[in-house]
Amino acid sequence: MNTGSNESAEAVEPVGGTDAEPVLGSRAPQYVQSRRVLHLSWQVGVFIVGLAVVVAGIIMLPLPGPGWLVIFGGMAIWATEFVWAQLVLRWTKRKVTEAAQRALDPKVRRRNIILTTIGLVIVAVLVAVYVWKFGITMPWKIKE
Repeated sequence: MNTGSNESAEAVEPVGGTDAEPVLGSRAPQYVQSRRVLHLSWQVGVFIVGLAVVVAGIIMLPLPGPGWLVIFGGMAIWATEFVWAQLVLRWTKRKVTEAAQRALDPKVRRRNIILTTIGLVIVAVLVAVYVWKFGITMPWKIKE
């Protein structure tokens, strides 16, 4: 670990590195990391590609498409080079895992099944009333 002495950049150990979580820092090839201008160009390229993917995901949010999945893909691209993106992805994975564990709780599953069943019954009743009143006619073709 860097203790503040005059160690070379290659000898500095990246932040993290526990067995449970991967090491934080750049995943650029060593050749790229050893040259300052090349590494900066690499980072700019990674940022632009990641930004394009994130913007595409944001555009997909109101439109058809897997918006959130694409946004997280862009974050994963950024995480290959930027520590802040690695930390965001680590936090997101932790929250998703916690939510999945909560969803597997028998009480929560039972509640979700009951709420889904009630919702489906309500929708079925509304569809039945519509068909009884108007028949199988599209709403925009009703003359009443």
